Amino acid sequence: MTVDLSAMPTTLDMAHGVLAALVVILLLLYVTKKGKPVEVEKVIEKEVQVEKIVEVEKPVEKIVEVEKIVEVESKLKTATPDAALQLLSLLQKEARFIDFMQEDLKGFADAEIGAAARVIHEGGKKVLDEYFSFAPVRSEEEETRITLPEGFNASEVRLTGNVVGNAPFTGTLIHRGWKVTEINLPKMSDGHDPRILSAAEVEL
Repeated sequence: MTVDLSAMPTTLDMAHGVLAALVVILLLLYVTKKGKPVEVEKVIEKEVQVEKIVEVEKPVEKIVEVEKIVEVESKLKTATPDAALQLLSLLQKEARFIDFMQEDLKGFADAEIGAAARVIHEGGKKVLDEYFSFAPVRSEEEETRITLPEGFNASEVRLTGNVVGNAPFTGTLIHRGWKVTEINLPKMSDGHDPRILSAAEVEL
């Protein structure tokens, strides 16, 4: 390949001067910025910052979830067993309730079981009458038709049968229900172990 030197311009016009100036400026910019990856460093710093923010946000989400769980658990009530144990103790004392429930009845005749049930019934009724007062939940007579209005207390009335739609509901009162109006359990002395429902008996 040969180059015709006669075709090259011998004088510099305005266009060639501008092109030459642009080449020099670009060359200077390249030389001054060479070895200084400022933009790369900035990008790396931004990425690190984003990663740090993400790492901070994740624990915040976990803390919110824990708070929700604690809020649900706070609605539950922990029942103390002392009153229940005291009632069992009274039923055992007056009606031999635990003895009867722990007994294997397979070897007994119906007449013998009936006689034992009478003793348990009498003693159990004595305990209930002495330490509790009861009242029916519903005042209407059983086997009568009643209507439950909208917003009725669902804890007092349990719907059975074909339950479809919303209140008001009309149905037959099968059982009036029971609720306690007063409790008069005896007070326990200090040091008493309520888990001992009935002391062992030793005859001398």
